Amino acid sequence: MLLKDYSLAPLRGGKPQRVAVFLHGVGDRGDGGLLAIGQMLQHDFPDCEFICPDAPFPYDMAPPEFGGRQWFSLQSRDASAIAMGVRAAAPILNAYLDNILKNRDLTPDKMALIGFSQGTMMSLYVAPRRSQPIAAVIGYSGCLIDGGSLQTEKRCSPPILLVHGLCDDVVPHALMSEAVRELSAAGLATETFSCPQLAHSIDEAGIARGRAFLKQKFIGL
Repeated sequence: MLLKDYSLAPLRGGKPQRVAVFLHGVGDRGDGGLLAIGQMLQHDFPDCEFICPDAPFPYDMAPPEFGGRQWFSLQSRDASAIAMGVRAAAPILNAYLDNILKNRDLTPDKMALIGFSQGTMMSLYVAPRRSQPIAAVIGYSGCLIDGGSLQTEKRCSPPILLVHGLCDDVVPHALMSEAVRELSAAGLATETFSCPQLAHSIDEAGIARGRAFLKQKFIGL
């Protein structure tokens, strides 16, 4: 399955030397708000291409004309149903990421994944199960799905930053601590950043922390 995507070319022009892929939340699209964060980061990473794909499936909790997309259905909030949905979407996302690297002649250490909500869930599932580690995973307002299988299925250890609002009533902040415990048990180094008074969203402080993390992992600053 080919994913439609939207991109910001490197500010300095020419072939990208690295790529940051944004994975949006349920009901959003690749041309939604996440790509605006890429615009905020372009001056810090002028050789980076920022890309945001549409999730592979139509959002199934709104009329078709709404046009939203989803990585997996949330009609059932049962943990096993959600895990099944994530596992079904993982090969689609992996193929998409492989294609990006191949088409731009980049190695995995030149790629970062930045997710929000469902996009974070997909990022945390896919990245440690890839054959080679990517440069960074940044997860906003998400959680770890099927963490119990991670210790046996992990193939690499990408550095991870989790950012979460303390007032999130959609994906509770407590799930970040739970994710850290399971990621750490699987040998994955994970940093965290909590945003006071923030609900299910991304604020300037979270973006600034993500920028610093990318600088460290992309260019060693």
